[in-house]
Amino acid sequence: MFALPARLQLLDDRLAVRSNRLSRHRGLRDLMRAVSRLGDGVAWYTLAACLYALFGAEALPALRHMLVAGVLGVAIYKLLKSHTLRPRPFEVVSDVVCAGCPLDKFSFPSGHTLHAVGFALILAHHFPALAPAVFGFALLVAVSRPVLGLHYPSDVLAGAAIGACLAQGVISLS
Repeated sequence: MFALPARLQLLDDRLAVRSNRLSRHRGLRDLMRAVSRLGDGVAWYTLAACLYALFGAEALPALRHMLVAGVLGVAIYKLLKSHTLRPRPFEVVSDVVCAGCPLDKFSFPSGHTLHAVGFALILAHHFPALAPAVFGFALLVAVSRPVLGLHYPSDVLAGAAIGACLAQGVISLS
């Protein structure tokens, strides 16, 4: 079972509540829901298809890197979630409201953020002109998770760190 030291958990709880309060604003909540839904994979699959349509074989190294990072990312986050068993903040912090749809039961780490950061780094490496767009989208995905009450900020930070390490590893091994 996942357990932060008490002081860090208290800080994580407070940041989760503060982030989640933003979901009270309908326009922002709707935007975060849309971003989160796109971060389920829809945006990345669409972008991959567009890159292949535009660049053909030139896009294949980036797409291979994304595929490897994506498969490894799923394996890592599923392994971590099944071992840490950290409940989602809306389940244990009374002031956090679930404003989105969780894809699974546990919170640590954020798989959405893991993949968003990993894919953004890979795409920026191969297509530097895309960096502002993919990094901006990855940031929105990361922000959406605690705003929607689905993750603690520490889940998002861990997901980002794992995604960055995966991207770096996949890029450096090719």
